[in-house]
Amino acid sequence: MARLPLREELRGQEPYGAPQLPVWAMLNVNETTYDVPADVVDAITKEVRHAAQTLNRYPDREFTRLREKLAEYLAHGLTAEHIWAANGSNEIMQHILQAFAGPGRSVMAFPPTYSMYPLYARGTYSRYIAGTRGEDFTQGAEDVARQIREHRPDVVILCSPNNPTGTALGLDVVEAAYDAAVEGGTMVVVDEAYGEFRQSGTPSALELLPGRERLIVSRTMSKAFALAGGRLGYLAAAEEVTDALRLVRLPYHLSAITQAAAEAALDHSEALMANVERIKTQRDRIVDTLTRYGLSPAPSDANFVFFGGLEDEKAAWQHLLDDGILIRDVGIPGHLRVTAGTEAETTAFLESLARHLGR
Repeated sequence: MARLPLREELRGQEPYGAPQLPVWAMLNVNETTYDVPADVVDAITKEVRHAAQTLNRYPDREFTRLREKLAEYLAHGLTAEHIWAANGSNEIMQHILQAFAGPGRSVMAFPPTYSMYPLYARGTYSRYIAGTRGEDFTQGAEDVARQIREHRPDVVILCSPNNPTGTALGLDVVEAAYDAAVEGGTMVVVDEAYGEFRQSGTPSALELLPGRERLIVSRTMSKAFALAGGRLGYLAAAEEVTDALRLVRLPYHLSAITQAAAEAALDHSEALMANVERIKTQRDRIVDTLTRYGLSPAPSDANFVFFGGLEDEKAAWQHLLDDGILIRDVGIPGHLRVTAGTEAETTAFLESLARHLGR
């Protein structure tokens, strides 16, 4: 690329990507490792076949039926007018930053968090501001509000449950962040990509939407709906926000095939959520077992577990890989992250790690 007239800020950069290796247990990118249920596959196939009959025509630009189904799924008094969707939560974030950030503006997030946030900022010519967390990687209401008031970003992103730590925010943190943000004209995005995996009693920021026109709650169908290959992300917000996003979306950005697959999956949400409960069982099993191993797993509201206490995380990662189990090295000394897989995958992970630790 050295001979190309590349944008200066892209020179020397590496593209985003997690390892994709031919191993039997891929527990590194937080996919749902359970297969899509057969009846859901049949339903998706039927809807996609129906959509294929009119592929000579452009799809519904407003994806109206899909927005209606997403609003019904989210409940909380939402209607189609409050919903926006795109090709994965990545494009959702891109639309948000194209509309509310950009040249001369800034985006703030709180590492360690989703590693794509600074890349979204870079891709939209926005300045990225890295906030801070507590020593245990959690966030408190007063501290978050203080940092927002200090930096006055144009967009602030709160990841809840957070990736890679798996911890969820209390609504008091979101409320404090919003109050501080409104003072400076900031948009607040709560990224709930793992929202369906929250522990019982952990609330969603969807509860705070009424009366807060600068609050956005982002979701995805990649995780709980086992639709990572379908690429469908969405958000809920005030009608003014969805209107603003129409200004930056590309024409007909959601294909008829994508819309059909997502609608069929939503029609079978109950069956897909059954797998969510199975995953949560394995997640809690991982937390309990790693604690018995003498490690320090973080309480998780996601479909993965972030754990510390390792003397050499790279040696542990390699040992697991040698056993055919791929998990994520998130670049934090002494820590690794593992996706909660099937019962068999979870057992293999725990037994392999036990051997490495000499348990």
